[in-house]
Amino acid sequence: MQSTLDFDPFEATIDSIRTALLSRGVTCRQIVQAYLARIATINVHLNAIICLNPRVLEEADAVDDTLAHGGMSGALAGVPVFLKDNFNAINMKTTGGCRALQDLQATEDAKVVKALKHAGAVILGKANLHEMALEGLSVSSFGGQTLNPYDLTRTPGGSSGGSGAAVAASLCVFATGTDTVNSLRSPASANR
Repeated sequence: MQSTLDFDPFEATIDSIRTALLSRGVTCRQIVQAYLARIATINVHLNAIICLNPRVLEEADAVDDTLAHGGMSGALAGVPVFLKDNFNAINMKTTGGCRALQDLQATEDAKVVKALKHAGAVILGKANLHEMALEGLSVSSFGGQTLNPYDLTRTPGGSSGGSGAAVAASLCVFATGTDTVNSLRSPASANR
């Protein structure tokens, strides 16, 4: 799926997004809307995303408002990010991929999420993971099986497989992950 923007956000880097926003060639809202459209089209095949941030367009508008008033706050301002669903974020449930935790609502952001927001990142939502981050296949009772964007018959690895698949499929610029044994290296090697 190609973006209708002059700027192609789908293979963008943090620096290229910042440059495009500062040059006013594109708005953060336009970038986020392009990612949301791509997610709607592609995630039905990958199952990499558990939920979207219900306030993501408001957060994009806040970045645009800051830019309109001559500012650019944070090194990640306007950069679309997914969180592995074991990071607490105020506007979204934190399930760990577990159906039994589907109603668990965080009362504050995790430290990493606070740091990302402070740097200006726009949190798109939550990525699937292997349930409770316990294995390397990225299968969960809440989020189902995540598939590899390069070969739907292969695993995206895990436990950060939703994050790895989301980045590989250009559903975001980057995504968070956590690692106890192989949870970052496995998706990094599988999604290529």
